[in-house]
Amino acid sequence: MTLSRRQFTAATAAATASTLLPGWARAQATGLTLAQIKASGELRIGCEAAYVPFTYRQDGKIVGYDVELAEVLCKSLGVKPNFIDTAWAGVIPSLYAKKFDVIMSSMSYTKERLERVAFSIPYAEASQALLVRAADAATIKSGADLNNKTLAVKLGSPGQILQERINAGLKSSGGAGFKELRTFDDHPSAYVALAQNRVDGVLNTLATLAMVLKDAPGKYAIVKGLGADNWAGIAARKEDTELVAWLNTELGKLRADGTLFQLQEKWFGFRMNLADKVPSFS
Repeated sequence: MTLSRRQFTAATAAATASTLLPGWARAQATGLTLAQIKASGELRIGCEAAYVPFTYRQDGKIVGYDVELAEVLCKSLGVKPNFIDTAWAGVIPSLYAKKFDVIMSSMSYTKERLERVAFSIPYAEASQALLVRAADAATIKSGADLNNKTLAVKLGSPGQILQERINAGLKSSGGAGFKELRTFDDHPSAYVALAQNRVDGVLNTLATLAMVLKDAPGKYAIVKGLGADNWAGIAARKEDTELVAWLNTELGKLRADGTLFQLQEKWFGFRMNLADKVPSFS
């Protein structure tokens, strides 16, 4: 597969940032404080506004589950959330460049991300699943059925990591592996490719794919059980320990009083099973 110029640039920037970020974090004498956020009057939040129903644009405005949750969180601090739409491949470097204070756009936990950012406790499920055309649901029932199939993933997503494990498993079992892997800058573009028969499946989080099924009844099906359970947290710079502690305290309160689960039922139609702490990766 040949990377586009945009993909090559994004991949190069991400690789460079992965090397530099630990040094940047060590260079910071103090992290961002809650007093500084209060003085500014806003919490600046990096997101990708193309991830229904977490953060997406509707009538020119960024809306979604994350937006409503951020409004509740910020109210307790007496500030307003300011969502800043950012290319996903560069979202962590932009965080450390201080273009915003946190990342909140269903960022799931991965080993690499845990090395680069400080995460809050989970606020959403982020287990991976596969979206297929309804007509193919009888023949694609698990990852084992993806031999000689064309798979789509979003650049920089957990799906891009998971596909490596799926493909390796296919080959270790004597199969041919994927026919082709195609990467896209966003998931909606991958869904279009699936609808046009240019790919056979799209990897994304179960919660997001459930919304795709809801918006296009009878058109698609979901294949579950492709990877271990995972969740999404709010990401901050490593040095911003006071901010992360506040996020954990507030998310804990919203779990305890049911507010978090009410928002989930509104946006997803179900209450999510959330881990109590940030998962670890060996």
